[in-house]
Amino acid sequence: MFSPIESSQGFNFKPELPTSSAYYRLLKKLRRQVGHAIRDYKMIEEGDKVMVCISGGKDSYTLLDILLQFKRIAPINFDVVAVNLDQKQPGFPEDVLPRYLEENNIPYYILEKDTYSITKRLTPEGKTYCAVCSRLRRGSLYGFAQEIGATKVALGHHRDDIIATFFLNLFHGGSLKAMPPKLLSSDKKNILIRPLAYVEEKDIIKYAEMRKFPIIPCNLCGSQENLQRAMLNNMLREWDQQYPKRLHSIFGALQNVSPSQLADRDLFDFEKLDEEREFDLKDPEEMKNRLDVVNLSFAAE
Repeated sequence: MFSPIESSQGFNFKPELPTSSAYYRLLKKLRRQVGHAIRDYKMIEEGDKVMVCISGGKDSYTLLDILLQFKRIAPINFDVVAVNLDQKQPGFPEDVLPRYLEENNIPYYILEKDTYSITKRLTPEGKTYCAVCSRLRRGSLYGFAQEIGATKVALGHHRDDIIATFFLNLFHGGSLKAMPPKLLSSDKKNILIRPLAYVEEKDIIKYAEMRKFPIIPCNLCGSQENLQRAMLNNMLREWDQQYPKRLHSIFGALQNVSPSQLADRDLFDFEKLDEEREFDLKDPEEMKNRLDVVNLSFAAE
């Protein structure tokens, strides 16, 4: 059992592991879902060095924790390293993540870049910070992955994030796209993976509470009200309460796409349909006799 270690801010960096049956049921569920996602999309292979982007939020803590467990029990060998981008936000508790990672013997890097000031400067008045912030964050982390020789970059997005992104693009972007579980970055230098792709946010919330992770809130995006993503998340939570199977069905739809039933001319060759059509040519006299019979039947009615 771990002995508790408290910081001046009240964080418990090495809490005792939960022993309840509810915890082990949840852990088993998360391991199964993450394992299936890794298998289905071939996310991690022999010899991989997986860079886990950790922000101090519940999602990235859970991702790191589950991947470290897999590292110990998986039939393949791979390395896990945690990387945090310190964006120099005012009031950010810089000691929390290093303390947590060191106390739990997790290899890590802290990448220091003042993307906070750049985001504030480049974001127009009244607009949300997310677009600029995420672009700067991605650029910094992807470049650092190359520096340390990481073969995969693991992000903490879960199933509900993927669904929310789908609706954001549908409602506000005019496109049918979301967050794929596995992606080649636009510069083709990094493979991004989302091992939590099958995991529901409510299960991550429960797991983070049980494990007592030292959660650090985001004071940049979290300080802005009426974010479209926040509104969509509320909509999804309401759906989940009223129609428990709806989100499961929506995520299933993202895995079961029929290009010929949509309208994207780049995705499906509609012009070629005329060439692929199979005519069943009939003798003209035979067809005339059939039509006569049909006309007679209508006349009889």
